[in-house]
Amino acid sequence: MGGRVTLIKAVLTALPIYFFSFFRVPNKIIEKLVSIQRRFLWGGGSGQKKIAWVNWETLCLPKDKGGLGIKDLRMFNTALLGKWRWEIFQHDGEVWTRILISKYGGWRHLDNQRRSSYYSHWWKDLKLLNQQQQTAALKGHIQWRVGCGDKIKFWEVTWTIEDRQLMVKYANLYQISNQQQQTISLMGNHNDEGWEWNFSWRRNLFDNEATTAAEFIQETAMLTIQQHGADSWVWRADLSGKYSTKSAYDILSEATRGDIDNGPFVELWKLRIPPKAATFAWRLIRDRLPTKVNLRRRQVGITDLMCPLCNNMEENATHLFFHCSKILPLWWESLSWVKKEAAFPQNPKEHFMQHTNGNVGRIKATRWKCWWVALTWTIWQHRNKTVFESQPFNTSKVLD
Repeated sequence: MGGRVTLIKAVLTALPIYFFSFFRVPNKIIEKLVSIQRRFLWGGGSGQKKIAWVNWETLCLPKDKGGLGIKDLRMFNTALLGKWRWEIFQHDGEVWTRILISKYGGWRHLDNQRRSSYYSHWWKDLKLLNQQQQTAALKGHIQWRVGCGDKIKFWEVTWTIEDRQLMVKYANLYQISNQQQQTISLMGNHNDEGWEWNFSWRRNLFDNEATTAAEFIQETAMLTIQQHGADSWVWRADLSGKYSTKSAYDILSEATRGDIDNGPFVELWKLRIPPKAATFAWRLIRDRLPTKVNLRRRQVGITDLMCPLCNNMEENATHLFFHCSKILPLWWESLSWVKKEAAFPQNPKEHFMQHTNGNVGRIKATRWKCWWVALTWTIWQHRNKTVFESQPFNTSKVLD
């Protein structure tokens, strides 16, 4: 399964990147691609289905939130398309951007609600994308760096130190302003002493507006407007200051919910172990392995539910890996190596967390967690040989 996860990320998700970066993908296509990925992940072919042990939304969660880090294709498409707005602004003056500006109005018109039958399907999709609530999170990470102020709207754009729109902070003054749609460069002028604001109001200020007006004048007086510098954008989600699909996808995925207790998964993915072992441990911690009890829960016709090792209790994950009479001596033996005595928890998640706490030294703690994965993995391999190949279960062989 670890290899399938790798192939999904490296091949099935990577193949359509070119189309994802240009077109807004229809839901039917997303559903078809997800179906192919899901079926491949759980081992099914084109003509057969196998049990999906974990729902797809959980699989698409980041690893530190309890998932496998498989891309959510809708969010991935949004992150890729989000780069167009950034690129149109950054490459102002180039031939392709001048064409878009002359035909559609450029990056600023992507936020415009106005529709037109003359827009191409591509531009309509970009406009629709930029007006979605999901994309607002991406816009919030774009910070204006003020130059001469010829591109920044004074009232409507977040550009001050407080990172808040002036039309929101000074709503009363905005309502009586004659310069609501003006850019910063048109709100004043340069003279021998520097920049001077030239505000215009529809009426005289009332007495109850004097305090707000004084605060407004004081705040704007502290702002520096250059005479020749260009306005620019800074992408705050990346150290380079430039938009990247990875950082945009991370922003979109931050809103997704994971497990309440993510501690075991955070610890698990830190380990430098083979992907197949890490993925196995991930399934065990979630109790999503095909034990007999789990198979019966999914309406698989299992007549014999007894543990194949001891034949004394029903085979569930807790019994098979930790409390079976054939398995328990293995854990006692390993505890003796580190001179510890402890009572074992009743579920895989807590059992794994027991092996992450109470150890002295980072290297020792890491080895102890790796040992937990190695032992459970080996138990499962020998259990399968017992079930499917009728081989006797040998405790000393497992330990070796």
